[in-house]
Amino acid sequence: MSGWRSLLLRIGDKCPEYAGNPDFKDQIETCFGSVRRELEHSGDDILPFLLQCAEQLPHKIPLYGTLVGLLNLENEEFVRKLVESTQSNLQDALDTGNCNSIRILLRFLTVLMCSKVIQSSSLVVVFETLLSSAATTVDEEKGNPAWQARADFYITCILSCLPWGGAELVEQVPEEIERVMVGIEAYLSIRRHVSDSGFSVFEVIDDVDNGQNEKDFLEDLWGRIQDLSNREWKVDSVPRPHLSFEAQLVAGKSLDFGPISCPEQPEILSGITPGRQKHEADLKYPQRIRRLNIFPASKFEDIQPIDRFVVEEYLLDVLLFLNGCRKECASYMVGLPVPFRYEYLMAETIFSQLLLLPQPPFKPIYYTLVIIDLCKALPGAFPAVVAGAVRALFDRIADLDMECRTRLILWFSHHLSNFQFIWPWEEWAYVLELPKWAPQRVFVQEVLEREVRLSYWDKIKQSIENAPTLEELLPPKGGPNFKYGADDGTDQPDHALSVELSGMVKGRQTAREVISWMDNNVLPVHSLEITRTVVIQTLLDIGSKSFTHLITVLERYGQVIAKLCTDEDQQVTLISEISSYWKNNGQMTSIAIDRMMGYRLISNLAIVRWVFSSANVDQFHTSDRPWEVLRNAVSKTYNRICDLRKDISTLKRSLTLAEEAVSKSQSELDLAESKLTLLDGEPVVGENPAKMKRLKANAEKAKEDEVSICESLEAKEALLARALDENEALFLSLYKNFLSVLAEPLHDVFADGTLRSSGQADEMTIDLEDTSAMEVDKDNEEGPKKSNPQNGGKSEYNLGETEQWCLSTLGYLKAFTRQYSSEIWTHVGKLDATVLTEDVHPLFRKAIYCGLRRPMNDF
Repeated sequence: MSGWRSLLLRIGDKCPEYAGNPDFKDQIETCFGSVRRELEHSGDDILPFLLQCAEQLPHKIPLYGTLVGLLNLENEEFVRKLVESTQSNLQDALDTGNCNSIRILLRFLTVLMCSKVIQSSSLVVVFETLLSSAATTVDEEKGNPAWQARADFYITCILSCLPWGGAELVEQVPEEIERVMVGIEAYLSIRRHVSDSGFSVFEVIDDVDNGQNEKDFLEDLWGRIQDLSNREWKVDSVPRPHLSFEAQLVAGKSLDFGPISCPEQPEILSGITPGRQKHEADLKYPQRIRRLNIFPASKFEDIQPIDRFVVEEYLLDVLLFLNGCRKECASYMVGLPVPFRYEYLMAETIFSQLLLLPQPPFKPIYYTLVIIDLCKALPGAFPAVVAGAVRALFDRIADLDMECRTRLILWFSHHLSNFQFIWPWEEWAYVLELPKWAPQRVFVQEVLEREVRLSYWDKIKQSIENAPTLEELLPPKGGPNFKYGADDGTDQPDHALSVELSGMVKGRQTAREVISWMDNNVLPVHSLEITRTVVIQTLLDIGSKSFTHLITVLERYGQVIAKLCTDEDQQVTLISEISSYWKNNGQMTSIAIDRMMGYRLISNLAIVRWVFSSANVDQFHTSDRPWEVLRNAVSKTYNRICDLRKDISTLKRSLTLAEEAVSKSQSELDLAESKLTLLDGEPVVGENPAKMKRLKANAEKAKEDEVSICESLEAKEALLARALDENEALFLSLYKNFLSVLAEPLHDVFADGTLRSSGQADEMTIDLEDTSAMEVDKDNEEGPKKSNPQNGGKSEYNLGETEQWCLSTLGYLKAFTRQYSSEIWTHVGKLDATVLTEDVHPLFRKAIYCGLRRPMNDF
């Protein structure tokens, strides 16, 4: 990497490029000297690279802004081009709805204003353009309030710029910025309060006010900016390197930033409900963070409200732009330009992303790796903070959203696997005193089960030697449950059939030969049920040695299974046989069912029926096993649709290119043929005969390619139509089954339609707010406080089994709805007609409406 590139990239770091000198002023001067020397020869390379650095390392924007200000004193033309590029990029981001680019570029503009590169009044005009668009959007008459998410995002962008330039704006254009602030206050008075109860990490048990009394994210940010204004715009977490060069920068020529325009207001479409439009807007302009607030306030007492927001922005930006470089990500996260410690805030921000609903920005494994790297980068501090976060979340596990609970289990087990499975399990040994359905007990049980998957049973047993009683929560150690093993009734006729079939498979006989053997030798003598049991059990046993063995057996003998399981009822029986064979191994159960669904041996509707069978329904609140199978089935169905849509999109682009190729080749051929002349009534080739032949071949080949692509496109569209029909049937079946199992228990336990059970109103009031007493680490503490009901812990557990079953099942219902809300909205009419009828229980309706972000009065 050339010198100026390295200096630009590493500015602000304590690194060899700057001889380990962390002083911002010296680094800016060094970088400025290098870039200035290279401008004449490499200006066209420096400009895009500098912009890229500013956009993808936004926590360094004040340094880049000051550097541009110094360059403005030397090369106004270069800086003018940079400002024009920034304006163009911002307009493109607005047109395409690229939230991250809009937010970062506005911050960059604010810093350029501080460095006298652009005029303060120009920045205010940009703010007012966004403010005007936002105000119009939420206007009931002129706009489309369903798209409030975009309007809120614009206002958030304006407010989030003020920590970086509020002081300068108040000093230079006090009246103009006051006009903006008044406009924002007016906007806040007409917008609707956002209460995403279905997207909160923690369930609100007694939500009489439906969250109306709590500030939403924009209202909270407005309060932080008001506090910043009262503190004379002093922000400890935002470097102000331009002040060190103020005497020089004031001599620069400030440029006028070109006008920008916001996209037109989305029309209110007939036939599409406001709820569905609001859903689309929320997806395109999502809330960036939902604070967990899991640590006591004392851990943040040295951080001002606005500094918390700024550091969160830094951390989220690093996670976003360095998501492919985990080591660099961790390095930047621990080296932010702030003068106070922020380990607790860093942990809380990462966990807020890991548990963000409806889904985290990146795959959970990314956050797992970042946390591991941070523990290694800060070995004396961060591991204790992470442990504190785990304890705090464990204390409130009963209130944790079901999807977040699953993510936490998967993360925690994976995290421990990277640290030799070391954890003070004795702290949680008391969960054995709780009922088997208590969330804390189920959490420990599921974590241990996942650890066994990541290691082996004896290793995990060894890891809990300080709490040996927890062995009771380990999954069974036994292997497959084969009905026809060596010690299981070898004199039985079905045992002999199993041995015979096993010999045929080992002898590599084909599926057709096995089917012939069944038809001629087995079915005439034995019932279909016995035949099916023998074949399935035996094939599963042959494939039990490894995942590869299972795939091989299914590929070779899938037709045999298909022959025996032709309808949905028989497929449900097949799944039951799989579950019976692998009753000691939930992982292999889910893998086998998933692979058989992939080979079309099992339908998703059969899986839904099996999951909601009585044997599984009884463990909805005590085991993740049936839910894992259901998640896999719905995910595979959805992914198939996504893949088909991608294929169709690619084919359509290919078809456009093919049509252009046909047109071009035909034009070339027509032009060549037009040069033919007639001699005595016979055509004379005016062009080279070889060339004519080649042109005709090209035209024919282009036409063949076009026809081939058209046929492929038609086939894919037919498959998509079929998949969409299957998807609709799947979701309707899913909701009907949820309704079937929930209707009676909900009526019995929550007869009044609220989450207060009859006779247990006082017991069900769970303290969600008091976190001040949480002891989350061992620093200067006597030790963590257990949430043990018998020692006065705050998370007392008093729910009966039916109440907990209802809460867990409703939680999963909401989680499925939320995850696949985009697909469900397309079927909402049929869902209303067949499932969400007037007599449906209010809590059932609420779970679905929360998942869809649909107002409860929208029925």
